[in-house]
Amino acid sequence: MSLRVRLMLVFAVVALVAAASASGIAYWLNRDAVLNRTQNAALDDFNKSLEDITRTLPRQPDCRDLDVAAQQMASSSQKYEVLLLTDRGGRPGCAAYSDEKTFHRGIVPEALEKAVNKRRELDSSNAYEYHLYWQRISLDGEPYLVGGAKVIGGGPTGYMLKSLDTERMDLNSLAWSLGIATGLALIGSALLAQAAAATVLRPVRKLADAARKLGEGKLDTRLRVSGTDELADLSRTFNRTAESLQKRVEDLSSREASSRRFVADMSHELRTPLTAITAVTEVLEEEVDSLDPMIAPAVQLVVSETRRLNDLVENLMEVTRFDAGTARLVLDTVDVADQVTACIDARAWLDAVELDAERGIMARLDPRRLDVILANLIGNALKHGGSPVRVSIRPAADDLLIEVHDHGPGIPEEVLPHVFDRFYKASASRPRSEGSGLGLSIALENAHIHGGEITAANSSEGGAVFTLRLPMDASRVIEGTDKTERTGKKDGKKDRDRKDKRSER
Repeated sequence: MSLRVRLMLVFAVVALVAAASASGIAYWLNRDAVLNRTQNAALDDFNKSLEDITRTLPRQPDCRDLDVAAQQMASSSQKYEVLLLTDRGGRPGCAAYSDEKTFHRGIVPEALEKAVNKRRELDSSNAYEYHLYWQRISLDGEPYLVGGAKVIGGGPTGYMLKSLDTERMDLNSLAWSLGIATGLALIGSALLAQAAAATVLRPVRKLADAARKLGEGKLDTRLRVSGTDELADLSRTFNRTAESLQKRVEDLSSREASSRRFVADMSHELRTPLTAITAVTEVLEEEVDSLDPMIAPAVQLVVSETRRLNDLVENLMEVTRFDAGTARLVLDTVDVADQVTACIDARAWLDAVELDAERGIMARLDPRRLDVILANLIGNALKHGGSPVRVSIRPAADDLLIEVHDHGPGIPEEVLPHVFDRFYKASASRPRSEGSGLGLSIALENAHIHGGEITAANSSEGGAVFTLRLPMDASRVIEGTDKTERTGKKDGKKDRDRKDKRSER
């Protein structure tokens, strides 16, 4: 979930909770106020009417007098129905109704009737024997208020029934209004969240874009800083970090370029004396049989070490070309099986290598670089794994797969991630070996320049397996590389133009 959506959800939830809480509190406060005001007005009017009208009645009123009194009380502006009851000391009393169909004795709750008729003891906290009581009830789904009181001094007992339907409709209208207000508050909060998210996320998005450009290598990327808030501090920190990183990378690039130039210059400078030394060692090697037996081993050592030094210089020059980006493919359409056979035959490995390949598998690649890859992989397998080494070739969709499988002890698991590292030695106790430590690294670079890959693993049958995957047609890689270089040159020219314009300003 994006940060914008989370911000909007947080705003919406906070606004909803706040609006709903405020609406709920407002509703209940208004509900209590409306009901209490209506209830108090009706009960006060009923109590006063009961007291005033019964005061004019005889001590033992007949039923007709009660009917008139009930009608008079019901004519109040509070619009309630009245029920009057008399108690004649064991004899049947009278019941007078203002509207018997609407309000009769069966509607009066039993608990309310008991409370009204209960006599209270007089004391300092109670000045009257009987009190006014009320209760809210529901009849056929509509709310009503029922109140009752007994006239002190032997008068009738009166009950009232008032409809609260008007108040209910008013409260429902209030609830709808508060609901609409809550909805509008939610919509307003969403709009506010959108505006706030845009304000907050704009610098964050700029920071993300700048970080992405920095990761792509555009180390001159900087943010425009305005304000003094936390995001402005973050932008300033980013600019300082980018500037420090740029200086560091420029320093490292300068050192790396110097190192590459040193290696390249050293390799070129070594080639001239090495050529002379190689010529001398070849002459010595031809005459080794006629030399003193005490001198012959020294001559053999000089010859082997000279060849090793020559291989190391050639490998260093090849690595320098890869690092400088000057290595190029010279493509040709070749029969892969023939190329592998030629590589094995040129190095006299025919007796130690088993070839599993069909003739006629044609691929467009650089034959010289393929020979370098195969020579390094097969030579490494013979040196560390032992013969026989099996080389299998098979096409896979648009790719070519070449597997080199030896029958040695395999590669230790801790060594596998480093087999293609330059100058890596599996054992620190043997820093010097017959190889230069660059063979597999150069093989991998030659695979990469073709757009391919080399992987190393241990076989379940025993031994190590190196798998070379190359495209059947490497010309597509060259076309893509050329386009990238042209785009990079254009971008570099645009950057230089922008820098020149800034300098002019």
